[in-house]
Amino acid sequence: MDYETPLFFHVMEYADAADRDVIDMVSGNPDWEPPEALREGLREYADLEPDRFQYAPSAGLRELRAEIAARRGVDAEQVVVTNGAGEANYLAMARALERNRGNEILLTDPVYPYYPGKTTMLGGTQRFVATDDEGQLDPAAVRAAASDETAAIVVNTPNNPTGAVYPAETMQELVAVAEEYDAILLSDEVYDHYDLSGTFASALETDSAHRIVTNAFSKSMAITGVRVGYAIFPPELVADARSRHMLVNVATTRPGQYAVLQALRETGPDYYERNRERLRDRVATFTDALEVAGAEYTTPSGSFYVMARFEGYPGTLANVERLIDEAGVAGMPGEAFGDSRSEWLRFALVTPRVEEAAERLAAYFD
Repeated sequence: MDYETPLFFHVMEYADAADRDVIDMVSGNPDWEPPEALREGLREYADLEPDRFQYAPSAGLRELRAEIAARRGVDAEQVVVTNGAGEANYLAMARALERNRGNEILLTDPVYPYYPGKTTMLGGTQRFVATDDEGQLDPAAVRAAASDETAAIVVNTPNNPTGAVYPAETMQELVAVAEEYDAILLSDEVYDHYDLSGTFASALETDSAHRIVTNAFSKSMAITGVRVGYAIFPPELVADARSRHMLVNVATTRPGQYAVLQALRETGPDYYERNRERLRDRVATFTDALEVAGAEYTTPSGSFYVMARFEGYPGTLANVERLIDEAGVAGMPGEAFGDSRSEWLRFALVTPRVEEAAERLAAYFD
């Protein structure tokens, strides 16, 4: 089987090997502080009894699952705590295909490249539905692409790479399409705390046995290395998802779950709002410089990515490498996200050097 290895790793390795200073705008690793309560939770954990350093319950710590369930308005038995959102999406896609209602996964174009990679790994087939210029997805286009072979519809809101946030009407219609074709809507909502527009709507707002929601604390708490995520399944789909999780990972990090639970209980909304404000400032700084450089660009409604198109400079891997070598800025080639953004480059605004990166780009394309 030929797996589709995402280009992220190649670009990061190339940037690391460069013989000049390079500003990393490749991956979504937040550069800001995690909640203090999370650090305190990890410190506390170090002094616990030896039995706390053994396997956690496979589905997740009972207290953490209860906390997630209360916040998301579901039963704790529907929650599986996973090794980040990556495993949560893997379990959800696997569960959709295991229903034997079809072998096709509907994906958006542009698309976060891990979704096509997981589709291939799980033996499914891919079909793409284009979003509009702002990254919005038309449910009518999804309905037109769906068929009896559709096992799942995978969406990400707020979106990577476009920054689009799907409104409630879109999410309701996507659930309806999934119901119509006896498929599963998989809604990856890992950037929900980075809704900059106030229009985010979770798929959980529509009650249905045809939707699975995934999330993680990696982005919202700036802890991509801690690897605590979760998936919320309909009651009739959760048992087999738990079994696959147990066979693949046994359980997720117990210290990480403990610390995340403490952070959830003790971190107020001001922590998240400060980080949204930080991103709003960075978006303004970066896009102002792109304007000066004469670039076309996106202004994200959520997440922390900006896409840019420079005339005569398509979003190829070769051009990304040139930008690293000659401008000292590392972004992602648009071609990594699908055919529709192959002329674009994508930049992650998760570095304190956003202004310097913008200045380098403006000078390079002057």
